[in-house]
Amino acid sequence: MATGTSLSHVFPLGSRLNERGHVEVGGCDTIELAREFGTPAYVVAEDDLRARARAFVQAGREAGHEDFHVVFASKAFPCTAVLGLFAEEGLWCDVASAGELHLALNAGFAPERILMHGNAKSVSELEMALRARIALIVIDNFDEIDRLARLLDVVQSAHAPGRAESVRPAHVPAGRTVHARSGTGPHAARSSQDVLIRATPDVRGDTHEKISTGQADSKFGFSMADIPAAIERVQSVAGLSLQGMHAHIGSQLLELEPFRREAAALAQIGSGVGGFSIYDLGGGLGVAYTEAQHPPEIEEWVGTVVGAAHEAGIPPHARLLVEPGRALTANAGVTLYTVESVKRNVFTWVGVDGGMSDNLRPMLYGAVYEAHVADRFNPVGAAGETPCVIAGKHCESGDVIVRDASLDDPRPGDVIVVPATGAYGFAMASNYNGVPRPPVVFCKDGDARVVVRRESFEDLTARDVL
Repeated sequence: MATGTSLSHVFPLGSRLNERGHVEVGGCDTIELAREFGTPAYVVAEDDLRARARAFVQAGREAGHEDFHVVFASKAFPCTAVLGLFAEEGLWCDVASAGELHLALNAGFAPERILMHGNAKSVSELEMALRARIALIVIDNFDEIDRLARLLDVVQSAHAPGRAESVRPAHVPAGRTVHARSGTGPHAARSSQDVLIRATPDVRGDTHEKISTGQADSKFGFSMADIPAAIERVQSVAGLSLQGMHAHIGSQLLELEPFRREAAALAQIGSGVGGFSIYDLGGGLGVAYTEAQHPPEIEEWVGTVVGAAHEAGIPPHARLLVEPGRALTANAGVTLYTVESVKRNVFTWVGVDGGMSDNLRPMLYGAVYEAHVADRFNPVGAAGETPCVIAGKHCESGDVIVRDASLDDPRPGDVIVVPATGAYGFAMASNYNGVPRPPVVFCKDGDARVVVRRESFEDLTARDVL
């Protein structure tokens, strides 16, 4: 077993086997982390998050588009500490619910750096967005246009002269820093709400059907045939200012060609109306969940998206937005488990103390991961390892975290490390079987700190009304 060596690209940047032969993340020994914080636990390398955020921003500069902005798709990891870190790095944020908007504001995102998505936004969610004066609402359907039209008079009257509000949104507590540009931002004194229209460009990438969103029958956005009517309807509503178009074709995409076709579709829409000031090309860049996967590099993806926008005719003065989610967070995180049981029938079943309540992705759409014993790490496929199935503790036969794992002689008490769990595990966590949700632990330079505490049994009954 090699020690003192860096681990594969699946793990957070800087991860290694330390001199004791233990997996180390953010300078912290995972065996020690498990002992101090318990398992299951989400462990995140803070420097990895910052490095990826900076890589996206720098790639935009190098691609040659001056008004280029990176928008974190907060659904990937809606944790205040993660959101606050990205706010500090100058990113924007997209939200898809009132709860995510509340998190973004409380984490320190300035309203003029927030977008709201969603195919079924409620009246209360739209009203919250309007009152917070967020940068952009991405309109998904005709019903939403009607709702906004009815709400605008009410919200605008609250902003009328003589009823001035504090610059700090009501949702941001005292003492929380709001990370804005210099000045009060372009939307501070506006009398209208800037919006984008979400198009469904009939572009399908090679990904699981449950995370594909650009095809013609998607639940998201307007069909290409309905776009002209949507533009006309938005432009007829006083108080709505149509700034441009948005599209998102899917997630975990490992090829670049669909992004070129998406840019061409949005450029075509813009050319038909004399151009727009904003084009939002969504996200979707895939990540490596196993050592065998090699997705495009951040620089390659951003360069392709920006280059395709220019080639398609999107003007160089337009604002370009991209919305990475998992590509910012997935490989920054690992999940730690403890082995509770090992049994052998047709397969070797390794039962751990977590499962579908902390990582639903394998059960939801067949996501594939790899796993390792934290203090007996061997490369994937190494000789002498035991083929096994890593099963969760929940009362479902489908509660399997890794179907084709290879571990070094697994035994009860082992700490298991599953890399690339920094996206959607925390976001989709539940209390199935009454299991409290795990903590989130940030690691940096050998120091570890809890940024989300482990739930207690008392938390499970805190909302009961008896």
